Amino acid sequence: MLTLQRATAALLAPTNWVARCSRLLGKVRERYREWPTQETRESRGITLLSEWLTIDQRAQFEVEKCFEVIGCDTGKRYRILYGTAANVHELDDDGRPLMGWCFVPRGYLVPGDVMLAQKIVLETNEQAALAVANRFPIHAPLRETTCYRRRAY
Repeated sequence: MLTLQRATAALLAPTNWVARCSRLLGKVRERYREWPTQETRESRGITLLSEWLTIDQRAQFEVEKCFEVIGCDTGKRYRILYGTAANVHELDDDGRPLMGWCFVPRGYLVPGDVMLAQKIVLETNEQAALAVANRFPIHAPLRETTCYRRRAY
């Protein structure tokens, strides 16, 4: 026999379910609205990189998405391009790429973190970095890009 309490509970159960779904949907909508404004790993990596760059390097990076460093052991110039691999180019006296170097820290890191590690190792322990790096030839770009415009130094 169906009691009044059971009948009421049976009738209210679907509305409780709908109410729960409605609340959950509201939370999902709230989270979705916040999503674009939350910092991403990549933006935090770029922020950290920017804090470590010199004023000249930061200005270059903001305009060209690359920056130059001087090796601590040889005094050679290197251009670190935005990316996570094969993004270090040794430069000649005119700022043209001579040779590419590929060395990255272990683990999956965002581009800003990789570039910061490359900057620090070239400025503090260049020979050790080049000893483990893969070397590759650089071919002249098909079109002139911002990072490869001839500069007056």
